[in-house]
Amino acid sequence: METEPIYSQRVAEVYKSLETSPEGLSTSEVETRRSLFGSNILSEPPRVSVWRKFAVHIVHPMALLLLGAGLVALIARQLDLAIVIWIIVLVNAGFSFWREYRTEQALSALHRLLPSYARLIRDNEELSVPASELVPGDLLVLAEGDNIPADARVVEEFGLRTNNSTLTGEAMPARKSADASLREGISELERPNLVFAGTSVVSGTGRAVVYATGMLTQFGRIAHLTQQVKEETSPLQRELINITRVLALVAIGLGAIVFSVGITNLGLQPFNAFLLGVGTIVATLPEGLTAIVTLSLAASGQRLAGRGMLIKKLSTIETLGNISIIATDKSGTLTQNQMTVRDIWVAGKYLSVSGSGYEPIGEFSPYPIGKEFEPDLRALLEASALSNNARILPPSREKPNWSTLGDQTEAALKVAAFKLGYDDRVLNARYPRIHELPFDARRKRMSTIHVSADQHDRYLDHEIAFIKGAPREVLQLCTHIQVNGEVVTLDETLRDQILAANDDFSRNALRVLALARRELPARSSRERSTGPTYSVERVEQNLTFLGLMAMLDPPRPEVAKAVKILYEAGIWIVMITGDYGLTAESLARRVGLITTSHPIILTGAELDQLNDTELQNIIKQEVIYARMAPENKLRLVAAFQSQGHIVAVTGDGVNDAPALRKADVGISMGIIGTDIAKEAADVILTQDNFASIATAIGEGRAIFDNLRKFITYIFSSNVPEILPFLVTALTSINFFWTVQQILAIDLGTDITPALALGTEKPEPSVMRRPPRRRDQPIISRGLLIRSFLWLGMIEAILCYSGIIALYGFSGNVSMLDISLLNLIPFPQLISIPVEKLPLLASTVFFAGVVTSQVGNAFAARTERARGRWLGWTSNRYLLGGVGIELLIALVLIYTPVNQIFDLTPLPATFWLWLCMYAPILYTLDWIRKGILRRQKRPQNQVGANIAT
Repeated sequence: METEPIYSQRVAEVYKSLETSPEGLSTSEVETRRSLFGSNILSEPPRVSVWRKFAVHIVHPMALLLLGAGLVALIARQLDLAIVIWIIVLVNAGFSFWREYRTEQALSALHRLLPSYARLIRDNEELSVPASELVPGDLLVLAEGDNIPADARVVEEFGLRTNNSTLTGEAMPARKSADASLREGISELERPNLVFAGTSVVSGTGRAVVYATGMLTQFGRIAHLTQQVKEETSPLQRELINITRVLALVAIGLGAIVFSVGITNLGLQPFNAFLLGVGTIVATLPEGLTAIVTLSLAASGQRLAGRGMLIKKLSTIETLGNISIIATDKSGTLTQNQMTVRDIWVAGKYLSVSGSGYEPIGEFSPYPIGKEFEPDLRALLEASALSNNARILPPSREKPNWSTLGDQTEAALKVAAFKLGYDDRVLNARYPRIHELPFDARRKRMSTIHVSADQHDRYLDHEIAFIKGAPREVLQLCTHIQVNGEVVTLDETLRDQILAANDDFSRNALRVLALARRELPARSSRERSTGPTYSVERVEQNLTFLGLMAMLDPPRPEVAKAVKILYEAGIWIVMITGDYGLTAESLARRVGLITTSHPIILTGAELDQLNDTELQNIIKQEVIYARMAPENKLRLVAAFQSQGHIVAVTGDGVNDAPALRKADVGISMGIIGTDIAKEAADVILTQDNFASIATAIGEGRAIFDNLRKFITYIFSSNVPEILPFLVTALTSINFFWTVQQILAIDLGTDITPALALGTEKPEPSVMRRPPRRRDQPIISRGLLIRSFLWLGMIEAILCYSGIIALYGFSGNVSMLDISLLNLIPFPQLISIPVEKLPLLASTVFFAGVVTSQVGNAFAARTERARGRWLGWTSNRYLLGGVGIELLIALVLIYTPVNQIFDLTPLPATFWLWLCMYAPILYTLDWIRKGILRRQKRPQNQVGANIAT
């Protein structure tokens, strides 16, 4: 026989099924159950040693490539360069190392959210025990402000309400009941008789029997989901791995060919042929590529940090530029997570209230509209502040903004009263509270009883009740209404007006509360002697209706503009929330998330009924995903990814953690975000500014462009580096190029301009084009053609022209053994000893690569545009980088270190031709860009719906 769910059982059946009683468990039974169920803690995955984690990054393919380059430098007797390369490996490994701690950190954050102690009944005594010692069957004692340490079934309650935001993401307090819950089609999190680990008691008291502990709780289930989500490598990481593998194979292949040809065709000694092959390998490999990518991403991370975005993993920055879908939470992400009264209906009139959040600054419009109306508004606001248990806290050192303690709805009502000048201390002194009838789910209202201080000393029987609750439930108890400061009979016409106003507010997804008051009749002689009896029947009748107050959790002011920018960038935004569908739809319309008149509203329960094919079809449409559980969010993210989208997920609650980790980019709020959300995310918005997402995506797209720029720059120098070894291997001509000089360029002179290219500002159109496809590589065929067959070949020709000029104008052109050169009538302009020619030629070739790279650096700033909008001096880092590049070259040529790199000082006249390399290369590429711009280029469809 199937066991009946705990939520559908009556209280007596709950005690029986969990084998406990109102006196709680006995000590011996607790020990038995602990041995059976274990401690009430979250399990952790097996730990891997720190050194083993670090070693994984040392043997990563990209790291192995750099280690090999360091070994080559060591073979070439360049110990300093080898040490530098190996330091770069360690730095790269350090950046990646922290990634392995994310799951551990996330679980630690979950532990911190769980309370340390719990109050419960054992052996018919109330005790306080460590939360880890709870077992199923324990009877919890709950009171306002308590954290709940385990999943439990409520068996007794008095106005009990809990805050489930850590699990559902919604801060609206949930009313709890001890009755059996028989409703179908709702999740356990929505059951009114269940409370959950990691949540807290907002108000009231109660008792509940524990039915799940540790990893079996809803909280533990989220921890398990977080553990199971494996972190995948980013597109940038995968592409760099593929690039390094291909280049490594190409380099080794060319090195082997050169080694074989050197022995067989040129008759070189094996060691000399080996050095020639090693030189080919080093020339083919862009040793500085990985280091430059890492350092450039780090610089971008610093810039984003200054704009309120903390990037936890550098490769995430590039992934930001690829985002095609943002799956966003509602409360706290699109909204301020602060209920605010927006509209009021009082005495037949509508008022709007300005301001947002808990700061008591705002205006009532239209107001003032006559002295006869003011008493009605003041009576309504007095009731909203007095029938209220919330506290409004001014800014402090710990909390720089206005905040609240208690129910957000009540806080919104109190703030509205404060906006008209009311003060808690004055009101409480004027109307001291003497009793409360707490909110009840059946009544849907609450009442507080006060005495009038003005009459207190003379009329002890003058008591006033203030009532607030659901409009229809309060209205049915009202017989009068206050209009123009007078209490008049509430007729059917006025009732219809009130109900129409309530419907108007509800259509806009506003939360509406009605307020009323009643002056209680004088006490009888018996009540004076025994004390008053404040029953619901005695207090809540013959009420005077005061008005309606409608409120919402306002959208963040920057959201609407950010949504527009993101749509123009071709990014699709979907809302996945734990809130109700109509409320979510209203907010979506306010901020521009939806365009259709009737979007699909899909709940988590309905999503569970869909198979994968049905889900793939429905996510292509405009849908608002409401009442979603953590596993629902996880499934949706996976579904979007399966369609090829790069998915970003935003959130701030524990319930968002699995989806944040599953997403290509997880984005958490930094101020209101929970620890688990922050640990699971890749990006933290330190100022909770949704508009920062658009900024980050623009930066990510610029990073993609800048990566292409400096990869183009680095690859271009490979052509003049490789060709001398190939020519030497295939002919008898030695073009005087050494391994030391290659390393000096790849890890010396090339570094600073390449880094500067990584700081280029985004082009003006960066957020007006669709996102890059998941399969679109950074290193495309066009980039390779431009780098190797255009810019690289220009550099090689210029460098060889310097060698030819050196031999020709010194009268030694015949030494090059190229018959065509003998036809050119070179005049002898310089006199150089023959024995110095090889060293001088090597230096000229080295200087030629450096100077031509200067022109390449400026040419690489754009791919097609001539760059007028950039300005020659707009990137001061590039100017500084070029200056450092030239300075390094001069140091290597004109100081004693030139012996290490087989270089020699050049006569000043040589620089006349060398200085022409940069403008020649830049001019030729400028002409190419002009030709390309004349060709018709297909226009990108901006702001297209990604789903279609």
